[in-house]
Amino acid sequence: MMSSTMTPSASSELPAVDEHLVASETRYEIEDGRVVYVPPALEPHATRHLKLGVLVDAHRADGYTTAVDMLTRTSRIDDIAPDVSLYPTARDPRTQGRQLEELAFEIASTESLAHAGGRAAKLVSRGVRRVFAIDVERARALEWAKELDQWSILDRRARIEDPALAIPIPVEAMIDAAVADDAVLRAWRAKRHPEFLEERAEGQREGRAEGQREGLASALLIVLADRGLAPTEDERRRISGEREVGRLERWLAAARSCADVAALLAVP
Repeated sequence: MMSSTMTPSASSELPAVDEHLVASETRYEIEDGRVVYVPPALEPHATRHLKLGVLVDAHRADGYTTAVDMLTRTSRIDDIAPDVSLYPTARDPRTQGRQLEELAFEIASTESLAHAGGRAAKLVSRGVRRVFAIDVERARALEWAKELDQWSILDRRARIEDPALAIPIPVEAMIDAAVADDAVLRAWRAKRHPEFLEERAEGQREGRAEGQREGLASALLIVLADRGLAPTEDERRRISGEREVGRLERWLAAARSCADVAALLAVP
């Protein structure tokens, strides 16, 4: 499990990440010391916000928690909330509060990428390892490049790999809602979610049963052929299509002495 990337000496000079300047559960943040009202989201920001939260949560590694609109104290004069963030579940050993997020995601639709970039710079300065943005209008995903102090466009075919993720996130899934649904399903399967474990086990049981049925039907036809008893097409279809293993076993036992195929198939 990863811990905050800030060094103890550096982090001790700043307020705890959950020591907030604004009242909790309100629509306010503080940027550069100014109180900023954050209005409710509209389409497509709102719908993409939901998809992104589900996508990140499905791919997160054990020991991490996904949050939506969680305030983070990035400096003495900034208290901002990324759209989606991923942080270690364990409490901070120094403050006993929550730890700093390691990954943060911003959705840029009505707000400009420049504004989102300013927020990304604050998050990275505090110690957030990676910050991503989804540019809804241009259908692209970006990552904040600290060295360049600007956004870097990600290849749609790439995947985001990180220690905080159990399964890499396909970049295209961050952009395309339909691809996101498929990616979430694959991630849950890959992480061996109990629902899919049961589905897989049921599939394995059904596969074994089907193999047993096919084997008994083949053996039965071989015994009949050895005895010179040729089933009609209808009789052959009935044997091959029989789903009850017990009945096939009884037919196989009776095939060694039955008078003809019709008498055999009369055995219940």
